[in-house]
Parts: sequence; C-alpha cells; structure tokens
Amino acid sequence: MRSVLLFAALALAACDDASPATTPAVDAGVGPTDSTPPDAAPAVDALEELLEPIRAANALPALAAAVFSSDGLLAIGAVGARKLGDPTPVTRDDKWHLGSDTKAMTATLIALDVADAKIAWSTTLAAAFPETLDAGYRDVTIEQLLQHRGGAPANVPDDLWSEMWKAGDPRALRRAAVLGMLQRAPETTPGTAFLYSNAGYMTAGAALEDATADAWESRMRTRLFAPLAMTTCGFGAPATVGNVDQPWGHVIKSGKPAPIAPGRLADNPAALGPAGTVHCSLADWGRFLAVHLRGARGVPTSLPALQPAAFEKLHTPPAGGDYALGWIVADRAWGGGTVLTHSGSNTMFFATAWLAPKRDRAFVAVTNLGGEGAAKAVDAAFGPLIARYAK
Repeated sequence: MRSVLLFAALALAACDDASPATTPAVDAGVGPTDSTPPDAAPAVDALEELLEPIRAANALPALAAAVFSSDGLLAIGAVGARKLGDPTPVTRDDKWHLGSDTKAMTATLIALDVADAKIAWSTTLAAAFPETLDAGYRDVTIEQLLQHRGGAPANVPDDLWSEMWKAGDPRALRRAAVLGMLQRAPETTPGTAFLYSNAGYMTAGAALEDATADAWESRMRTRLFAPLAMTTCGFGAPATVGNVDQPWGHVIKSGKPAPIAPGRLADNPAALGPAGTVHCSLADWGRFLAVHLRGARGVPTSLPALQPAAFEKLHTPPAGGDYALGWIVADRAWGGGTVLTHSGSNTMFFATAWLAPKRDRAFVAVTNLGGEGAAKAVDAAFGPLIARYAK
C-alpha cells in the first residue's frame, strides 16, 4: 500500500442546489455546552430507508450517515455488512476510518497548543528542528504546512516511506521520515503555491511532538478526544485482528469489493498519523464537528482554550485560496453562505463531512470501500440529506 490519502479541488464551484455534486476526492461538543453526547438528543430520525437504495445501487459493503446540529444528533443510519461474505451487519455505533478528515483534528489540536503557548502558528521548521535542514524549508511555518503551502511533497518520498512501515514507535519513525524529507529541497517554493501534502501534515505533527515532548497520538487522546468524550476514537483499522467486531475496509479487486483483514497493514503506516489515521463512530465525529459549528458562530465550546479568533484562524484560507487549516472553504446557497468540507480515504474506507455553520448543521457519510465509485456513492447521500435538513 502506498500513501493514498487523496485530494482534488472541489468540483462544486457552480453548484448551489441541495446536492453537493462531487465531493473532494481525498483522500462534538454539543448540548447547552458541547460535552453533551449527540446521541442523547431526543427524536433522532432514522436514515436506513434513505441509505439502503444508495448502498445497493453502488454495490457498497456498507454505508452510514448522520446529521448533527450543535445541540445534538438529528438523524443517523447504517446499512450493509461489516465485511462482505460475513452476515454481521453494521450498526449505528460502529467505528469508521476517517482518512484525511483527521487533518481538521490535527489542526485543532495544534490550535489548542498555540493557545497554551506550546507552539505558534509562526513557528518555523528551523526553530522546530535543530538539525540541519535544506535552506528552502528553514523559514516554513506551521501555518503554511497546515494550509498545504509549505513546499512539502504530496507524499513522503519512496525510500523514506518504506522505512515508515517498519515496526517501532510511530513518533520515532515519523520524526526520522520528516528529517529525511526536510534535508531535501522543497517540492515547490514555500508560500507561493498550494500543493496538497500528507507529508506536510505529518511534519506539523512531528514539530508539535518536539514542542510538547509528547506523542501526537497521546496528545490527541488527552487534549481532544477526552475533553469531548470521544470514547470510540483510535488510530488505524477499526476492527481487531481476526474479528468482525467493526467494519473491515474493502478495495476493488477484479471489479468487485474485496475485504482487507484488519491489522497493521490494513492502513497507512502509523507514522503518517497526523495526516489521516483516526477512526471513530459517527456520534463521536459529530462531537468534534459540533465544536466547529459552535466556534464558527462565536458560541462557547467545551474546548474553552479556543476563542473565536482561533476558529477564525482554522476556518480562513489564505488570500486567493480555498483551503484553510484542515478544512476546504466554499460558498453554498443551501448552507446560507460559507461552508466547510473535507473528505478522507485510506483506499479501503471513504468519509466526507460538510458543515454549514449558518444553518447549524453538519452532515457526514462514510463507507467501508475505497475508490472513485465509493466517493461518488458517498456523495450521492448528501443531496437528500441536505434537502431534508439544511433548513
């Protein structure tokens, strides 16, 4: 498996109807305060009848979706099988691999440590890493990396990538790959062009680790998952080895979906974590998304260190761009104006989120299959969801 968190520019520029058309191919704190579980909200709508025809028409193993407001879960559904060839059905509480939707979480984690003065948006790579770096990288900032404008290549170079697969501490493997990359010339002139970069997010995560003397995974658990009661969140393939206790990822083989057994090789290497290895339930993903719904409107969240200015930073792209910090920013009539979106895939799952802060709505859809067909199928779920709930 190669680095396969994909990204393409939005093909939605002219679309202002209820349907998102084509999603980006990448790849909650709630309640009166956003610590109330979204699934505690009353009168949650069932989405299974809406989702099953989409799943069947696109030959997906499974499909799940949910709709949230900043006050809780509005609708949820899950249809299909955890693993093709096994009768175990998916459930509403199952965990899904989020791929590059992890990037918004990494950016939010860094924002928390910026608020605590552990690191700064303006921290340069020269300041973050005392080792000798290529001159082209020395003045690159954390903010530029999170905007995909730091000159880092789209993916880790092949020779370093192969080293990341070795057994060992993900933090040490991550740092070694980052230093190896930073001793080579940037792919583009930093600050001058957008180049979607999984390697750049991994670099930002490694810089945060050095600044805090703490692993990215540990920091995600203590600074983000725990405060938001995101108890199902973890890293890598959701299912345990040898069991169908969570959805298995699938890839297309000979024109048909084929299951991939869970384990270390059922995801990108753990060292790539900050770019895209989180898994969680839809409800827990909603807890995180609701923080951004509330923060975008200046409403207090259960991450009190993040003031409105922090969310403005996270949600604002540089001049002339549409990628902020972990979010693609667009304008949609159905969303009442500015919306946030992202998709993620490790080639075995596909997940997309759309946030419309002015409507106080977040929409998510996921499948346990990768590839272009899966992306289109996930996209097909958003039209009816938006038509029904973006009001």
